[in-house]
Amino acid sequence: MNRPTPEHRHPAPPRNGRAEELITNLIEEAGGSPHAEFLEEMIHSALRLIRNQTSRGDIKILNAALRELIYAFKVFAPYRGSRKVTMFGSARLAEETPEYHQAVAFARAMSAQGWMVITGAGEGIMKAGQHGAGRERSFGVNIRLPFEQSANEVIQNDPKLVTFRYFFTRKLVFVKETDAIALFPGGFGTMDEAFETLTLMQTGKSPLLPLVCVDSPRGDYWQAWDRYVRGTLLDRGLISAEDLGLYRVTDSLDDAVGEILAFYRNYHSSRYVGDRLVLRLQAAPDQEALAGLNRDFADILVAGQISTGPALPEEAGDLSGEGLPRLLLHFNRRNFGRLRQLIDALNRLPPFGS
Repeated sequence: MNRPTPEHRHPAPPRNGRAEELITNLIEEAGGSPHAEFLEEMIHSALRLIRNQTSRGDIKILNAALRELIYAFKVFAPYRGSRKVTMFGSARLAEETPEYHQAVAFARAMSAQGWMVITGAGEGIMKAGQHGAGRERSFGVNIRLPFEQSANEVIQNDPKLVTFRYFFTRKLVFVKETDAIALFPGGFGTMDEAFETLTLMQTGKSPLLPLVCVDSPRGDYWQAWDRYVRGTLLDRGLISAEDLGLYRVTDSLDDAVGEILAFYRNYHSSRYVGDRLVLRLQAAPDQEALAGLNRDFADILVAGQISTGPALPEEAGDLSGEGLPRLLLHFNRRNFGRLRQLIDALNRLPPFGS
């Protein structure tokens, strides 16, 4: 199942009876938590820094990363029920460029569908996204740089603006908090975000989500990139053909919006429960459609067959997709491009397919 074996996992920190008691009491005095076991482990991990004689510089990195993630989670928490799209692209594209206008129109169209927009809070495509969505439906995920990255006037001083010191914490939030990604033309940063997001989905380190590469009308930025991916990465066997299904390239605003909305026609969300992958759906396939799915996607199963059912007991307390039917499968945790094809097939089922 491609899971890490025990020897590859980080060892649990050794426990001290007196420290255990003090930590338990500290958590209780701070108000208690249903997730106390994880908080206890975090505190024990912090205390290991003393035993390891960790340097001041390393401790400062850990402290800053933890503080900015805690703050970001707090900012996003009230909006967890709202679908969001992250927009990536260059800060250097001026307002008169066709790419800027396309980004404004895309964000406006997604906002009209009830979605919120997450961008980097700078100029160019980032500002275009917030310009199109409006301040009320925008998040700014900014980065401190010695140049080029003060927050734009659309999101400046908004409570939904978060400023990061580190790129790695910022990128984690971009992906963790979103339901879709739209990539517009950009430089090194945009390429980094494109390939990292694809890598996370290809390896199962993040949930599958729609990723659309949006050119300006008759633009060829992403078409040229796609030719490189197919002509170099695919042709040399560095990726699989199924990986091409993890993204879409278009210069059509309607197609870009439609690609994202179509991903959630029937599919809602997913999680692993033990050795089973659980897909939450708006409507379960009938027996004939289920037989077709088992026939077409047998190659991604390691045991049994794809089945349907209600929420599993282990999902109790998880409000994502509450009350929705489930599709259950023993997924091999390897062929995520094929899993994307399964989700597409579910979204084409009547009455969702066109």
